[in-house]
Parts: sequence; structure tokens; C-alpha cells
Amino acid sequence: MRSEEEARRAIGLYGDTVRRICMVHLKNYADTEDVFQNVFLKYVLHSAPFDSDEHEKAWIIRVTINACRDLLKSFFHSRTVPLDSLIEKPGQIPEDHREILEAVLALPAKYKDAVYLYYFEGYSASEIGSILKKNVNTVYTLLNRARQLLKNRLEEVPDIE
Repeated sequence: MRSEEEARRAIGLYGDTVRRICMVHLKNYADTEDVFQNVFLKYVLHSAPFDSDEHEKAWIIRVTINACRDLLKSFFHSRTVPLDSLIEKPGQIPEDHREILEAVLALPAKYKDAVYLYYFEGYSASEIGSILKKNVNTVYTLLNRARQLLKNRLEEVPDIE
């Protein structure tokens, strides 16, 4: 394991290179920061000595490229779209879906998680139960209550005159 001083030196020398490589591959600042941290964590945990500074730089570049590729082909990255980004870009979703999406995002967290995993990620109730560490029947209850909340929110209440 490398010392904190060695890690700071490596970040100073190669940090900009790692970020540029990540931005080229990922085109996303948040993912770039995640990979940046992972690369330098691997560097700190890598105990084998490097032959030269060129060898060290090549190793960091190779680890960065591999980490970017791993992230891009990961299950999570390939199957998700940030919900907030859909709301911020009005031209991407039809207006009638926009109201539904806003209603889902307004749900309490315990319902939102279950709804998101069920409808947007395609998980079954039993899979959601294991992910959220809840009983399957609890997941069904959360989904039913969330549906009711969504129905109440989305129903047009006629004006009483």
C-alpha cells in the first residue's frame, strides 16, 4: 500500500490526465469524478513498484481506460437514465408523460424507490424486496399505495359549483 504522500504526488502529476481521459470516454462530470476516485484508490492499494515514471503513468492510463469501459458496460449505467435530467429537458418527453414523471418524483422516498425499481428498471417484487431488504408483501403494499397516491394526484377533480 502506498503512502498518502505518494498518492498526493500521483494526483498532482496525473490527475488532469485521468480527468481528461474520463471526460472523453464518459462525457459526464459525475461519472468522471467516480472513476477518478477509483483509479487513485487502486493506485494506493497497488503495492508493486513501478520501473519508471513512464511505467507508472502508463499503468494509471490503462487503469483509467479500463475503469471507464467497465462503467460504460455496467448493468447500472446501461439501464438507467437520471429522472431529474428528463424534467430539466422539456423537449425530451411528451407533455402527458411529464406530469406522470413529476408525480413519481414527488412521491415519498419509500414509495419512489419501489416504483422506480419496478416500472423503470423492470425488477420483480421479490427482487425489489431483496434490494430494499423488505418482505415481498411489503413491496406489493408499497407499490399499491404508491399507485393510489399517483392516481389521486393525477386525477382531475371536477370543479363543484
